[in-house]
Amino acid sequence: MPWPLRWLLLALMMGCSAALALWAFEFGKEITGLDHDARTELVSLREEISRLREEHDRAVSVANTADSLLKAAQATQESLAARVKSLEAENLAMTRDLGFFEKLMPSRDDGKPLAVRGLQARIDGSGRLRYLALLMQAVGRSGEIKGRYDLTVTGTQEGRPWVQTVTKASQSFEMKQYQRLEGVVDLPPGVVVKQLEIKVLDAAGKLQASEVARM
Repeated sequence: MPWPLRWLLLALMMGCSAALALWAFEFGKEITGLDHDARTELVSLREEISRLREEHDRAVSVANTADSLLKAAQATQESLAARVKSLEAENLAMTRDLGFFEKLMPSRDDGKPLAVRGLQARIDGSGRLRYLALLMQAVGRSGEIKGRYDLTVTGTQEGRPWVQTVTKASQSFEMKQYQRLEGVVDLPPGVVVKQLEIKVLDAAGKLQASEVARM
């Protein structure tokens, strides 16, 4: 036989042998049940993977929810802390205002027709002394009152005692129940103010009330 035919016949024989061997292998697996077990195990593994993925997704969802709740709780706590701080500041301001208004209440038992309440004094940015007070009639008194008030500023200048009395036409008043007293005092250079005293005089020059504010 020619060589090409021989090679073709040999290839056919080898192909048939391989096909026969593959058939015998598959038939053997079916007889022994190996192929069925492998498929069953593969299905079981796929189901297990699917279950594990679902559990993983649920765990991630729970973790995300817990993280969101934690952040919301932290934000609420910070908001409450800020609110408490604000309320404490408001309470402190109200306490200070209450103390100030208590000072403004006229006395019932001092026997004086006038009272100076809430005297405040401070040095402003330009080095001048600013003062503020409320002049009130005593409880149970009425009628118009005329008079004036003098200021006495005490302190030191270059280490030595210093006193200045301020009397101005603008410091006169005419009131019925209360009068706001406020103004500015020009100070010489180098003065350190220690206290401010206000004296209220009636139209005849008689002392009616006084108050001191220490710096």
